[in-house]
Amino acid sequence: MSEPEMMGEAAARLWANAQALARAASAVRGGAPSRVPPLLFFTDPVRTPRPWETAARMPQGSGIVYRAFGAADARDTADRLRAITATRGISLLIGMDGALAEAVGADGLHLPERALSAAYALSGRRPDWILTGAVHSVEAARTARDLDAVVLSPIYPAGGASSARAALGLEALSEAARMRSVIALGGVTAGNVADLLDTGAAGVAAVSGIADAFAD
Repeated sequence: MSEPEMMGEAAARLWANAQALARAASAVRGGAPSRVPPLLFFTDPVRTPRPWETAARMPQGSGIVYRAFGAADARDTADRLRAITATRGISLLIGMDGALAEAVGADGLHLPERALSAAYALSGRRPDWILTGAVHSVEAARTARDLDAVVLSPIYPAGGASSARAALGLEALSEAARMRSVIALGGVTAGNVADLLDTGAAGVAAVSGIADAFAD
């Protein structure tokens, strides 16, 4: 049985639409592939306290962004995620913490918007790393530099830290995607992911939307 056939309906829908977005974005680039996985699971210590369970169900070619937020068990969790992702062919990015990324042999780093200026030095020091950065406006997406892709959020009303931010909507996503490679984050679920297909986004990311879809 193929991997998509082994997924539940919601998970398969997320994965299929994420891949469709990546193919369309690649065609715009003249067929040039992106290093950034089209489906990124963003962890959250409150909403996804056992991220390795989701990681163990995600498909080859997807990715995980582990955000420790200062957790005492960050190294243990990162090691656990690295073991699973390495076995399953999933990319592992670490949120902000370059030392942790180095220590566990991660595939790259995800920078918060406040730290995007670090991308220049990182891209020179670790050209092998996938580098993504969070942005929360079209202007920030336009001005970000030295990243493989920006992660624009929140597209839809979202939970967690993004709950206080107004949803940017599909028009803003389309505008940003005309400038650069953009991953859509914030309120993305299996139920609304198909609505992103004409925006030009290169992929999708989610916290609960992915954890719920890959729950079984």
